[in-house]
Amino acid sequence: MIIKTNQDEIQNYLSDASNFSGNCRSVYLPFSELEIIEILKSCHQTKTKVTISGNGTGLNGGRVPQGGIIISLELMNKIISFDSTAKTITVQPGVILKDLQDYVESKKLFYPPDPTESNCFIGATVATNASGTRTFKYGPSRDYVEELRIVIPDGRIINISRNQFTAKNFNGKLIAEDGSEINFTIPNYKMPKTKNASGYFCAENMDMIDLFIGSEGTLGVISEIKLKLIDLPSSIFSCIVFFNEEINALNFIVEARDHSKNDSAENSSKKCDAQGLEFFDFNSLKLLAEKYSQIPAEAKAAVWFEQELSNNYDFIIDTWMSLINRYNGQTDKSWFAVNKNDQDKFKEFRHKIATTVNEIVTKRGLKKVGTDVAVPDKFFVEFYYLCKNKVENHNLDYAAYGHFGNSHIHLNILPKNLYEYELSQKIYSEICFEAVERNGTISAEHGIGKLKRNYLLTMYGESSIKQMAALKLVFDQNKILGIGNIFEEKYLNY
Repeated sequence: MIIKTNQDEIQNYLSDASNFSGNCRSVYLPFSELEIIEILKSCHQTKTKVTISGNGTGLNGGRVPQGGIIISLELMNKIISFDSTAKTITVQPGVILKDLQDYVESKKLFYPPDPTESNCFIGATVATNASGTRTFKYGPSRDYVEELRIVIPDGRIINISRNQFTAKNFNGKLIAEDGSEINFTIPNYKMPKTKNASGYFCAENMDMIDLFIGSEGTLGVISEIKLKLIDLPSSIFSCIVFFNEEINALNFIVEARDHSKNDSAENSSKKCDAQGLEFFDFNSLKLLAEKYSQIPAEAKAAVWFEQELSNNYDFIIDTWMSLINRYNGQTDKSWFAVNKNDQDKFKEFRHKIATTVNEIVTKRGLKKVGTDVAVPDKFFVEFYYLCKNKVENHNLDYAAYGHFGNSHIHLNILPKNLYEYELSQKIYSEICFEAVERNGTISAEHGIGKLKRNYLLTMYGESSIKQMAALKLVFDQNKILGIGNIFEEKYLNY
């Protein structure tokens, strides 16, 4: 185990990509599960707060400590086992996502979750139920987690496999490795049917492994993860289409989304079966134009989509081209790729807008104000314009992009000073309220952390937050782990 106490050595652990910052007295870097147990037992006895640190790519302050100590899992970065027949891989939590994806792809297998920051830790993607561009087709991290080893704050280990423990109505039971039983009541609130990463996953008769996926380091420390893999697609058709009118881009996405869902469900000829449908507004393209001069000057919006190809290669491409032409996409100036090198460049293009926004925010010395909201499909286009109008009515700089196939928007407001920042926060709050009013979510993929707790309160209400806090106390009686994530500490004292 490595322990860092010099404040100069631990500064990199005290913030994340949102520019939110905190403090702690020391950072512990364990090499093994036994060392995690040792740290947690000591902190449990002394009631010392513990924050679990990922690789700093988060956007909600979840890894940022407010006192106490940090456990960083960066040294627990080994691939434990790989089974090509069962199509599974078992890893420690500090394995980098890109390293895992490259490894399994070299074995002709595929791990679909792909959050923007591919240098994140696998453990953090499970702790936040991370998703990304391919969620439209493949779903979030939750859908690929088969087994977890978890160290809870008193040092006990829960080793849980999918379908091993199922709740009875809203009553949950787990058995730790030492044979002790953990009984608890599952919060009874209605989760939105949209893509969602807001608070604990709670449902009647749920699989208990899902409780820990997306729990943001508040119930236990993940020490080992077994993941499900799928076959690597043999060929991909990838395209970035530019449109002269924004409404055409939005209507293109709506039709492609609906066709993809219907064709995939029918499992027929799969005319449209997109892995993802990503949108870039005019302001996003302007920001990207500094690095990508080949973006057409007249483009008002763009859509990036990908689809796996099979033996009906020509039919699929013809179907997409017909759809592009129907909505007046610039076929002569759009970008097409069927080889991995060009596809990776398209992926870099998508990720570059997020990093460009983060660079602007950092340069201005302000915290990021970017939505992570999603709403049911039927509301999305009108909701998109509602969000844009709120920002434009105050003449604020912004860039809108995101996973529009999932009706999930990242509208990033770019304030230039403290006054505009406070105004942006007000608008952000209004957008979250509007999403909830439409049975949507305030956080579709980034989680709650410490920065979105008030919005989660808006979404679920105080009674549900208290139920979450009561659940946490079953696993963390001494209130030490991930304090401040998901809900305020005061709810642990009711």
